[in-house]
Amino acid sequence: MNDFRSLQLLDKCQFVFKRLGIDYDDLRKILQLKLTMDQRRVPTIFNMESSKKKEGNQFLKSLWLYGFYGLILIPFLFLGDHYMLQMSLMFGIIMFFLMTSMISDFTSVLLDVRDKNIIGTKPVSKKTISAAKMVHVSIYMTLVTGALLAVPFVVMIIKKGIVFSLLFLAILVLNVFFIIALTALTYIFTLQVFSGEQLKDIINYVQILLSVGIVVGYQLLARSFEIIDLTVSYTFSWWHLFLPPIWFGAPFEWFLGKNASSGIIFLSLAALFVPVISIIIYSRLMSSFERNLEKLLNDSRKNKKKLIRPNQLLARMVCFNREERIFFQFASLMMKKEREFKLKVYPSLGIAFIFPFIFLFNSFSDGSFSDVGQGKTYLTIYFSSIMIPTVIHMLKYSENFKGSWIFRAAPIRDLASLHRGTIKAFLVKLYLPIFIVLGTVFTVIFSVKIIPDLAVVLLAGCLHTIISYKLLNKGTYPFSQSFELAQDMNTGMNILLTLLAGLFALIHFIALSFSNGIYIYLGVLLIVTIVSWFVAFPKNSAYQLQNQA
Repeated sequence: MNDFRSLQLLDKCQFVFKRLGIDYDDLRKILQLKLTMDQRRVPTIFNMESSKKKEGNQFLKSLWLYGFYGLILIPFLFLGDHYMLQMSLMFGIIMFFLMTSMISDFTSVLLDVRDKNIIGTKPVSKKTISAAKMVHVSIYMTLVTGALLAVPFVVMIIKKGIVFSLLFLAILVLNVFFIIALTALTYIFTLQVFSGEQLKDIINYVQILLSVGIVVGYQLLARSFEIIDLTVSYTFSWWHLFLPPIWFGAPFEWFLGKNASSGIIFLSLAALFVPVISIIIYSRLMSSFERNLEKLLNDSRKNKKKLIRPNQLLARMVCFNREERIFFQFASLMMKKEREFKLKVYPSLGIAFIFPFIFLFNSFSDGSFSDVGQGKTYLTIYFSSIMIPTVIHMLKYSENFKGSWIFRAAPIRDLASLHRGTIKAFLVKLYLPIFIVLGTVFTVIFSVKIIPDLAVVLLAGCLHTIISYKLLNKGTYPFSQSFELAQDMNTGMNILLTLLAGLFALIHFIALSFSNGIYIYLGVLLIVTIVSWFVAFPKNSAYQLQNQA
């Protein structure tokens, strides 16, 4: 195995691990093995090439993309001497990218139970195993942070000077420690409360809440400052204690902005002590964390037979033949049971759900409730459709993809029923619940007059789904490919299909300019959706004849 440079650097700090009671030799061997295996792992963010032809450590090769994203930080360095504003916004963006990477790429590392079965059977302490996980994640988070901030840091040295840059590095280290410890502690407390299969489901919901919390927190961060006539002012409020980016911006305001108010000092101390305390708490809980990971291996739930099965009732309501009903129930169960699917899809569902509310609340800040109710802000509900291409793309993948041979072996008379049942399961199980909740809230705010508009949005969502499925999943069975191939996506096509929601919203807005235009658009959209459905998924007569022969 390779002697990685990161391990050579780690050797210089081995006295720290030994003082913490960790066997450094065992730790190094575990890390060496994990880093070697990582050369075959493809990160979530790296989706530009076919993963079938990739060789070497794909994570290292993906760092250029983080470097590209880091360019958006540069403009904030030119906001003058408004240290609190510029650094709070910068750390907000940094935390967004690092938390997203932590959730998407490294949750599986923290919650890996294979270490328990393979390494745990050897004379290796649980503390060493848990420390190896944390160092493993820290190595890659350091690489991600370095790639993200390489160019902005060079600009920072030129624009802001050495003192500013050194302070930034010190605060950045605390920021990365806080992100890693926060994610780990969240899972630790989740493991303490729940058990077995229930725990595995709860972990998915925790990840959704983290993703949504990042988006909501970023909105709150922007509202913490008042900008009047290009003059930025900051006033401390108690709820700012719940916004970590402001903590990490406060030291710049204190030391460089010469603002020694009690609020700034308090936030600066939070930036120092909260990450340190979080790491200390995690180190104390490492042993119990490894012990509680055993719950992931157990199924403590009792299966109860239900007299009425909702899936069967829904299938009878929306499907028109037996094969379609079977595949509707199959797809519904796959979307409900597949944790890898939920991990990759549910966060985008949460963000799609919260986005319309964010833009709606922004409207409330610009006008009264009655003013907003008379406007056309309800068109922001189209933001709930931005997740459609992402989810449709993921319908091709499964943890149990090797079982897809059953599609070719089973006597399926109409292959189109397989795709129709899958799409209907997505619409009924994932899209419709979000739409119903949003539609209900928007109806309360804007009155029942928007019901025709909601009908248009629903039909547009159905048409959006049909187009996305036809373009992204053509020629493949649902749930028939490994998640390792989930990066083989046409990024340009996905972006265009996401923008399709905006096109529908634009046409909707134009239709509202004409008398009865919304009803004409509704009728046209209904006809186009029905025709598209039968054109996209015709009965597979050739396959029927082949089987009959």
